[in-house]
Amino acid sequence: MPIGVEVPAGYDRLTVGRATVIARLACLDGFRRALAEAPTVHAWAGSAPEAVPFQGRLIAWGVTLPGSAVPVVVRHAHHGGAFGSLLGDRFRGAGRAPWELRMALHLREAGVRTPDVVGFALYPAGLGTNRIDVVTRRLPDGADLPTLWGRADASTRERLLMAVAALLRDLRAGGIHHADLNAKNLHLALEGGRWHAWLLDVDRVRLGAPNDARIAERNLTRLERSLRKWRDRWELPIDESAIGQLRALASEAIA
Repeated sequence: MPIGVEVPAGYDRLTVGRATVIARLACLDGFRRALAEAPTVHAWAGSAPEAVPFQGRLIAWGVTLPGSAVPVVVRHAHHGGAFGSLLGDRFRGAGRAPWELRMALHLREAGVRTPDVVGFALYPAGLGTNRIDVVTRRLPDGADLPTLWGRADASTRERLLMAVAALLRDLRAGGIHHADLNAKNLHLALEGGRWHAWLLDVDRVRLGAPNDARIAERNLTRLERSLRKWRDRWELPIDESAIGQLRALASEAIA
């Protein structure tokens, strides 16, 4: 295990062959069983009969951990941009996985909806690098904001704005800055008859002071820029009045 990787309360460490796992106590056996059947958890998930593909930078797989009833998504980490062509899927140490786990725990404790990080697995790749699989609990069936917005009626769009604004207010209350708060990083789903928004890609999260207006403005400005980009490049039917409504809702006083 790379130096500096802490194991949070409720998690433990597991070694299977050359793979090292940090996972929730209740899910360790699921990782063990998966790695007994395939060289990586991602490879095991892709071969599972019930696997559901989710397209991202690489395909992630929706499966149920073996020996459990826990529905998860298994993602194989890969660099983006220039690092992607240079390093591919090799990361120094544990990459961002420990930070993603830490931030997910912090956000959930702060009342921000985000996927529960069940655990991650590291596979030595030479010269101090590892390949990494990250396993998160699967969210309720839904879609990202642009997908839902494009097919929603006026009433549903208003409720979607309310859900996103509630998430932005929760981020403001917790002093949480997401450096890549774009429309695709918001998963929305109906739960209990109401629309709710979940924050994705939390390895880009940084923490500041609660109720910091500057952090709230950065989050909102970043999301507004993303929505306008979706409108201008991909003809998302969102106008300035809707973006203005989102700003007004997100700026409401926190109860």
